[in-house]
Amino acid sequence: MTAPADMTPKKEAPAKKRLTRRELERRRLLLRSLGAGVAAVAAGLVGWFPVARHMFDRLRPPGALAEREFLAACIKCGQCVQVCPVEAIKLADGDEGFGMGVPYIDPRAQACDFSCDAVQCVLACPTGALSHLIARKEEVTMGLARLARPAQCLAVQGLGFKGLARGYDFEGLMRQEEIDRWTPIPLAAYPYDVEICDLCVRECPIEGAIRLEPMTNVEGDKRHVPVVASSCVGCGACEMVCPAEPAAIVIDPEVTRERAA
Repeated sequence: MTAPADMTPKKEAPAKKRLTRRELERRRLLLRSLGAGVAAVAAGLVGWFPVARHMFDRLRPPGALAEREFLAACIKCGQCVQVCPVEAIKLADGDEGFGMGVPYIDPRAQACDFSCDAVQCVLACPTGALSHLIARKEEVTMGLARLARPAQCLAVQGLGFKGLARGYDFEGLMRQEEIDRWTPIPLAAYPYDVEICDLCVRECPIEGAIRLEPMTNVEGDKRHVPVVASSCVGCGACEMVCPAEPAAIVIDPEVTRERAA
């Protein structure tokens, strides 16, 4: 025998209160504000990410403060770019996040003209992000040269070099004392003819900052290796003039050295 069905009347759920137009507008405004806040935070994190992760280790102009202080002091005005006699200084692109617009040097494309008088970029900097105290030649530490690809180095192979270091269409400029002390000339206009490749040594503006040393004491062994001294300022002349492709010798930026220390 089946149990009788529950005949107790069920209570109907209370009808949902309909929001007024003003309340709907307030809710939409709140959601928009929340969305804008999330987007702003996300954009800030995206902008900071390349800087925080050191995705772009850049060679800074001479006299640059330590990387964190430099990024804080630089106002991205571009004055240093305008006065560089060889147009070595560039401004970073948008993919560098908050680093966008910050000056840097790509030494393979154009080395810093460290032989320029008065270091014009430092004089032009309005905030002290480039400091004259740091830029004194005996204290400059833009970076440090390093033989990154020994197998590519012509000197290590015991080979000489004849011709244009980077080809006839290379646009980089370099000062040649025997031609014109005051006016940098295209590297493409200056041919070399050396028995053992020593272009990195002969074009270094700091005496003794880089030298060639024999790899062995065996007579007739022409192999030599570039040795970088602590007096290297990281101007990039050696990397720019290196005829190997890619360059056998490169510049480690000061920011890289700071992080490794």
